Amino acid sequence: MSTKLSPPDLPAPEATPGLRRSLKRFDITAMAVAAVISFDTVGQIATGGGEAATWTAAIAVFFLIPYALLFAETGAAFPQEGGPYMWVKLALGRPAAALTTLFYWVTNPIWLGGSLVFLAAETWDGFVFHLGSGTFADYAFKLVFVWAAILTAVVSLSRGKWITTAGAIVKVLSLALFTLTAVLYGAQHGFRGLADASFTPTTAGFLALVPILLFAYVGFEAPNAAGEEMHDPQRDVPAALGRSATIAACCYLLPVLALLAVVPAGKVTGVGGFMEGARLVFGVYGGAAGPLLTLTAVMFVFALLTQGSAWMIVSDRMQAMAAADGGFFSRALGAFHPRLATPVRTNLLSGAVATVFMFAAMQLADGDTAAVFTVVLTVAVTTLLLSYLVVVPALVVLRLRRPEVRRPYRVPFGNRGFVLCAALVYAWILVGSWSALFPGVLEGLFGIDYVFSEIWGVSRLAFETFTLGTVALLLLVGAVGLAVARRTDRGVDRGADRGAAADG
Repeated sequence: MSTKLSPPDLPAPEATPGLRRSLKRFDITAMAVAAVISFDTVGQIATGGGEAATWTAAIAVFFLIPYALLFAETGAAFPQEGGPYMWVKLALGRPAAALTTLFYWVTNPIWLGGSLVFLAAETWDGFVFHLGSGTFADYAFKLVFVWAAILTAVVSLSRGKWITTAGAIVKVLSLALFTLTAVLYGAQHGFRGLADASFTPTTAGFLALVPILLFAYVGFEAPNAAGEEMHDPQRDVPAALGRSATIAACCYLLPVLALLAVVPAGKVTGVGGFMEGARLVFGVYGGAAGPLLTLTAVMFVFALLTQGSAWMIVSDRMQAMAAADGGFFSRALGAFHPRLATPVRTNLLSGAVATVFMFAAMQLADGDTAAVFTVVLTVAVTTLLLSYLVVVPALVVLRLRRPEVRRPYRVPFGNRGFVLCAALVYAWILVGSWSALFPGVLEGLFGIDYVFSEIWGVSRLAFETFTLGTVALLLLVGAVGLAVARRTDRGVDRGADRGAAADG
């Protein structure tokens, strides 16, 4: 006898009509790499100094590996379109799935319009072509960047995948070039950055770096949102996830080490630190250094664009499946275009949200409102991490309550191994989520100085008001969306019943 689902009346998922299988193992790997690896994250991690490399390696072993094992098994066993939405729905029901998917999805248009586009414009302005601030060129560049990412999600996946694949290749090649060039530079001039770097892990470094590293490492399950558009997900998902996770670990650890080795301690400052590091090490190429630096900047911007594109492709599919399933306002919002086989309406909604945040950021970037906007943007982006607080338990429920489902790949040591991996991943997510929502609290418990107003530019009370207010607003939007969808469905059902009675 098969084990019942919870809730017991939840039907088994059906295939989504109109989808075309276009993703092979290489495509899945490339999409994960395009989505997860980020140039700006490399610079942010490196700001932690020598111990950043230590924690990058440690979290790769104690978080990334169990995380990859969990999602490799689940992604192969449950390859329905919508990925994490379907997993949470099957395990915990539609309301939980709809709210979780909203948190997972909303991160990405906000991130695209409130962070990625500004990093891209800053790089283009500083290394390629002067744009200025608030000029027509500045606005035009940012609008083109946002809607180019959306357009990649709108076109058919068989074509859009090649843009994200190109982005993945550009990321890996450019990071490899930077790492190799840094080694050549160090061989000529000495690895001066290592002289003052301390690789000894500290509690303060741990608390500062954990949220950044978790953001860097999560998201490898994202291609499963297009599960029914894969040729053979049960065979390809575990292999692709393992490969992409290995590539990501190397693409974070090796460039971080290279950056720390050649840039003096305390001089690494996020994105600027990475590009300044490139400017420094490319000196080994003599007269070719300038063109190479410009090329690197162009590759940087293209990589940011394809990263936004990859997340739009997968997260929009998740949100569209939630809408089509009656979990978010109107089912029409989740309709897939009959020719393109993409959720065009959800794509356009993402573009609108990203554009609104872009304009808001440009208006609020200066003056007294800048710190407030930064707080709201930071919390909005961390909603991706918060969504895993529901997704990970859902994986455990599926493992324990659906043993009859064929699992081409299994986490070693059966249920105990699966639950142990889930507990380890969940513990990391809890620490990262708490640090994102309540920064400075854990530091205080360990006696670490944390001057809140100097770091965030606002008081703790103001910070918590905006952070918890943002989370509460998203919960309210999700609850309203679910209620509207239910009321609409009941209205449609009543109309159908009246029509049937009249015909009778």
